[in-house]
Parts: sequence; structure tokens; C-alpha cells
Amino acid sequence: MGKGRRYDQEYKDMIVDLFKSGISLAELSSEYGIARSTINGWIKDVKEIKVDENEVMTLKEVKELKKEMVRIKEENEILKKGYGHICNKKLDEVIEFIDSNKTNYDIKTMCSVLGVARSTYYKSLDKTKSIRKLENEALKAAIIRIYKANKGIYGAPRIHHILGTEGFNVSLKRVQRRMKDLDLCAITVKKYKPHSNKKVVEGLENVLKRDFTTTSINEKWVGDITYIHTIKDGWCYLASVLDLHSKKIICYAFGKRMTNDLVVKALKNAHYNQSPDKNKQLIFHTDLGSQYTSNDLKEICKKLNITQSFSKKGCPYDNACIESFHSSIKKEEIYRNTYRTFEEANIAIFKYIEAWYNKKRLHSSINYMTPDQCELLARSAA
Repeated sequence: MGKGRRYDQEYKDMIVDLFKSGISLAELSSEYGIARSTINGWIKDVKEIKVDENEVMTLKEVKELKKEMVRIKEENEILKKGYGHICNKKLDEVIEFIDSNKTNYDIKTMCSVLGVARSTYYKSLDKTKSIRKLENEALKAAIIRIYKANKGIYGAPRIHHILGTEGFNVSLKRVQRRMKDLDLCAITVKKYKPHSNKKVVEGLENVLKRDFTTTSINEKWVGDITYIHTIKDGWCYLASVLDLHSKKIICYAFGKRMTNDLVVKALKNAHYNQSPDKNKQLIFHTDLGSQYTSNDLKEICKKLNITQSFSKKGCPYDNACIESFHSSIKKEEIYRNTYRTFEEANIAIFKYIEAWYNKKRLHSSINYMTPDQCELLARSAA
């Protein structure tokens, strides 16, 4: 249905004058084909309202006056909010002010008050949007590149940190939004939890007592064993030793059997690699696994002047740091691949620990350094 006829002011005034001359609404409506409500609205617009003893106004004039007052009030608000802020500012700052307030005020009014042509505003806005689009494209490409370069392991916080080192001035929330748009998230996999040894071991002290703080390297080491499956050789075993200060895997041993020799080898090689100060206490904390409570390991610790410390039974939080590493290697490497043989798994573990985890993986707990960087810093400060 098309729009109804539009009437100019002169036509409206003539109809009102005819009404004032005595012609009824019904007659005017019938004669001129105009709805009674429309004519009645015209009549009300010119009905005089007494303002004071000497002045009267029509309803139409009152409406126009109110409209003008609203306009003046809006202009004053714009000046109050914007002019003091953007006085003597560059054009792009004025454009930014107008754009940020377009939901509160009419764009035409703001442009008029602030002395900016609407055409200038829209052209500048298009230019700003184009720049923003280019920035978003560059940010998108950088996020994808960093995500892929780090095996899909890093979430928004680490990617945000790397972007900052590359010169991107963006917030963490913006990185989170872009990653969500790109359907990128840090890879997480549920880990296999083997059954623990039910043997009760008493008289072994928890020296560490969940105090994971350190002042330098070679003060507190933690160790644990985890299980890795291969198709041909079945379950194989990784015994790791981690320095709590640098988060570095200072040594590990990988074998087909979970023996005392496996953990002894890992600890002896860790001591050889690190050459800790013999005059300072070194704590080696583990769980109550039979390999760690064995006489073989006790003798080595005594020989190397290492103080053993043990978690309470059934309390993985006592050794959370090494548990965290084994969780990382599983979700970032082991569960993402299938190993046919022991040798194949051994190569993969070596690459993960020596080429990735120690050298490249950033840790938020050590100010987004790698373990190797943290250790180097500690040695240079010694």
C-alpha cells in the first residue's frame, strides 16, 4: 500500500479556516476526502494556548519550541562533553569522539556543533575502518602463525605475550576474541592415570612440604615416572627430574622396564649435568613409588649429598610441578602421536624435551621465559 496524500501548510490552513467558518468535521471530511482525525489534528495544532496575560501560543508553536529546546540541550551536552576534551585536537580525534557518541546524539547535530562536515566524518570513518580492518588481518595472521609454530599448545595469554614482543599493542581480551573467531584454543587431552602402588610406606619425611619457592637453581629438584605406550614394545617408562627454579627438565631416563636403575640413572645424570654446589642443601622430592624408596636410590642420594623428600601417600599436590610436566608432555606430544617402537618414542621424547620444552616453551611462572633462559639467568647471577 502506498503512502497517503501529503498536504502543504497552506492547504491545512484553508481547511482549518473552513472549520472556523462553521463547516463541521463530517462535512469537511466528506467533501475533501480527509479523515476526521487528520482534520482534528490540524485544528488542535492552531488552537491557542494562553501563556500569560499578554501572550498566546498555538499547540504547533509549543511543539516546535519544545523541539528547539531539545536541540539546544543536546548541543550544550555535546559541547560540555566533547569540546573541552577535543578543543584544538586533530581531526581524527574529533571523528573518534563523534563516532563513540553516535548512539547518544544525532550525528548531524554533532557535526554541526563541532564544525565538521558530515561528508568529512563519513570519509574519515571509512578510512579508520579500513585501517582497523588491515590491523585485524595482520593480527589474525600473527595469531595463526604463533599458534601453529607452537604446536597448537599456546592459549591466549602466551600468544598475547609473544605478540607484545613482536610489537603488537593489543589487549588480552582482543586476542581472546580473535582466537575464538578463528576457533583456536590450546589443546587439552585427558590423561591416562595408572593405578598407584597400595603399599604403605612409613617413616619417610616430607622435607619439601609444598614449598616450591627457590632463590636459584639446584636447590630443589622433583622427580616422577610416567607411562608411554608403543605398539611393538608395549608400555615404556619415562623418569624425569625437574629443577623447581628454572622448570627445566635437567635430565630424564627412558626404559622398557620400571626399575630402580631407571630412576638412579636419571638422578645420577642430572647431578652430573648440573654440578650442584656440594656445600648447599639439595632436596630431591618424589612420590612414594617403590623405585624412589629403594635402597639403591637412598645410597646414591647419600653419596651425592642429596636430601630425599617424599609426598604423602595419595597426595599428588605434594609433587604438583613434575605432575604438571608429565601432563604437558602427554597432551602436547604423546597423546597426539602413535609410536610403533621404543626407539621411535625415545626420539620423540628427546625432541620434545631438548628441542621444545627446555629451549622454546614459555612459562608464565618464570615471567614468560624458557627453562633454558631462566637457568642461564640464574647462572649469570651466581
